[in-house]
Amino acid sequence: MNMQNKITLTAAEEALLASFGRLSGSLPGNADVTMERDRLAGDIRNKGLPTRRIEAWHYTDLRNLLRTVPDDSGEAVNPVKALLEGSEVLQLVQGRASDADDIDGVAVSKVSDALADGDQSVRFPLSHEHDAIGRINGALVSDGFILDIAETLAAPIELQAVHGGGQVHTRNRLTFAEGVTGTVIERHIAPDGDAALVSNLTAISLGKDAEVTYVVMQQQGVEDIHLGKLKIELGENAKLKLLIVNAGGKLVRHEIDCTVKGEGADLMLRGVNLLGGETHTDITFDLGHNVANTTSTEIIRNVVFDKARGVFQGLIRVAPDAQKTDAKMSCNTLLMSDFASFHAKPELEIFADDVQCGHGATVTDLDPNHLYYLMARGIPKKVAEGLLINAFVDEVVEELENEALTEAVEAIITDWLDGHA
Repeated sequence: MNMQNKITLTAAEEALLASFGRLSGSLPGNADVTMERDRLAGDIRNKGLPTRRIEAWHYTDLRNLLRTVPDDSGEAVNPVKALLEGSEVLQLVQGRASDADDIDGVAVSKVSDALADGDQSVRFPLSHEHDAIGRINGALVSDGFILDIAETLAAPIELQAVHGGGQVHTRNRLTFAEGVTGTVIERHIAPDGDAALVSNLTAISLGKDAEVTYVVMQQQGVEDIHLGKLKIELGENAKLKLLIVNAGGKLVRHEIDCTVKGEGADLMLRGVNLLGGETHTDITFDLGHNVANTTSTEIIRNVVFDKARGVFQGLIRVAPDAQKTDAKMSCNTLLMSDFASFHAKPELEIFADDVQCGHGATVTDLDPNHLYYLMARGIPKKVAEGLLINAFVDEVVEELENEALTEAVEAIITDWLDGHA
């Protein structure tokens, strides 16, 4: 007789299941969605959260790191000023999407309404057996936005998720039609309030010849947990500039799953991780080049202070039919403390023979020669260090080639560094 060994749940796992028990009756969804939520919660109960024994979670032992889970509800909060002046702001306040009219060329609707109708387009399947973020989000998701973008955006759109503690579980779906261009900012921010657990899943699809700049700005509180996932599909000749900035949170995991489906597609991923205190931040990236004549570049820059710990896992998979793929990936880290650490794990899986692919990783501290050069010209040591760190991270931000957006992101990075350097 086969018997499955029952696991002993941790306090965090019990708290997640208790939250599901309290909230399940009020979460949106038809009968099929409700059954799916029950199944995902059952998976958490039977399998628990992933540990370091799972290769994808080896450097982020979620079961051990996630010690406590906040209560369901948080404090009332007010929206904040948009990152870019003139943006169209769609607000997610404490996990609930505000009422919003359509934007010129953009049909806007709510995930909660789609779940109530059982809409398959917002019911994202798990990426793999150990997809803890998909499991937690799928069981507890409450709302989000659906954007069907049919025309070039006249102004940036900001998806502004603001919270004041408690639990927030949201998801978004953005579909860019053929030839569309534009900028979207996904912002997660906690202006004040108690500790929060935030999970978010955003699906992005670019049609033929679409050119999009997408920025994820994570500015959560010092005690917050952020579990985020991006699911990306690129069509023929589509071009995506993706910037992820982590400037907050105590425990952060960002997963990017990208599938290149059309020839001529190009992905430019840039990441900035700013880590201090005893925080833990992880970017895990999985890119599949599935067709010929596609390109991608990924550059991650990390600045690690105090006893913080960072992780970058990057996997590029080149399918047998993906000839002429050009893919390059690098991870560069500044360790500003003897107690800080960073784990980099870049990987290539290549099944085609006519490709140009490479990866690399560096870990160092500030070059003393560069410091001496600045200090010899009368610049105090702390100021000189700040200038060098800013130059290290600004290099990748400037690749957005959007002056207003670059300045806004650099201001947030400078503010964070002023408080930690």
